[in-house]
Amino acid sequence: MFGREYELVVYRHNWGEDRVYFHNGEGTLCSLPATWTDAITPDPFVTIAAGRCHFRWQDLLQLAEMIAGMESGKESHV
Repeated sequence: MFGREYELVVYRHNWGEDRVYFHNGEGTLCSLPATWTDAITPDPFVTIAAGRCHFRWQDLLQLAEMIAGMESGKESHV
């Protein structure tokens, strides 16, 4: 679907994330995470990093907490 344009039907917060709804080529209502589209403002960190950093610090911190939870025998529910 990369490079294709669709008319936005609605922008909603569902399933714990922002999602965009559109009709595909067959007319079926579909949705995608808004972060997969250009319907949202780019993350300022990603823009400033300009491809030099593959991970946001928040994501690395969350990953470290998950690993620490697994090592201690309990999973961290983040």
